[in-house]
Amino acid sequence: MAAQIWYENDGDLSVLEGKKVAIIGYGSQGHAHALNLRDSGVDVVVGLRPTSKSVEHAKEQGLEVKSVPEAAAEADIIMILAPDQYQRTIWANDIEPNIKPGAAVAFAHGFNIHYGYIKPTEDHPVFMVAPKGPGHIVRREYANGRGVPVVVAVEQDPRGDAWDITLAYAKALGALRAGAIKTTFTEETETDLFGEQDVLMGGINHLCDMGFDVLTEAGYQPEIAYFEVCHELKMLVDLMNEGGLNKARWSCSDTAQYGDYTSTVITEETKKRMQYQLKRIQDGSFAKEFMDDQDAGAPKFKQLQEEYGNVRIETVGPKLRAMFSWNNGKDDDADMATFTGKIARG
Repeated sequence: MAAQIWYENDGDLSVLEGKKVAIIGYGSQGHAHALNLRDSGVDVVVGLRPTSKSVEHAKEQGLEVKSVPEAAAEADIIMILAPDQYQRTIWANDIEPNIKPGAAVAFAHGFNIHYGYIKPTEDHPVFMVAPKGPGHIVRREYANGRGVPVVVAVEQDPRGDAWDITLAYAKALGALRAGAIKTTFTEETETDLFGEQDVLMGGINHLCDMGFDVLTEAGYQPEIAYFEVCHELKMLVDLMNEGGLNKARWSCSDTAQYGDYTSTVITEETKKRMQYQLKRIQDGSFAKEFMDDQDAGAPKFKQLQEEYGNVRIETVGPKLRAMFSWNNGKDDDADMATFTGKIARG
């Protein structure tokens, strides 16, 4: 069965006329959604904690900023873009007591709806517009007259207009220039978590780390090991984005291709482990473990972040990345400090 995909002519911005859209959060996705919708002629207010450092930044961008309860109280559509672990508290404390009857509630990831951490009453349309790219790319592509694809879903449709609102929102975001693929909250949540845990993060990151250890423990120079198991990964990913796995394969040497086809590192046993992880995602075990840890102050998360943030490959990478002019000082000690600081403040 072919996926249903909507494009520019399928969305009607007039659906959003006379409606106030509250963007809750002004991080990676929040700033892109707020600015793109504003530039598409939508009436936008950004909801933030009064003490948030993002307040002044959003105001500098010409956006209206109010507290989350104030923004929620006047909004016809509320897009919640805070991190997953904070959304239910924001909903319970600031949004649910103030939301208008019948106001639509929106998300860019299905986690809290799918696992039941947020349960809007039946009079609220609930929909999702989830960009397949980070916020700065969503904003950049919009400004360049293009768009980033999204997946879209409707969970509750009490009035029968939820899909019209969803596609209008996606159009205002610039996403229908590229395309919006129909999904469900369940499908988006479970496949997104699986991809992160077993391929994109938990797969590739651990392969790089383990490959580095195997080579250096065998006596090879750490710098050479880094280049071979980590640095060249970007080339392959770029080729995959351009033309899929086959382009990545035929762009490399025959030797590399043959080694790819005959490798026994990723086996049926790996697939079984992936299936086990998928079951934990499907039955809510992963979500519960993560949220319970967050509720306790994230001790396990912080421990793991410290542990994996200091593996040997990370002691070699910074000086090698500095050799490449295109990095322009983008690497990382400052970025990592900011990243870990966010966790500490969480």
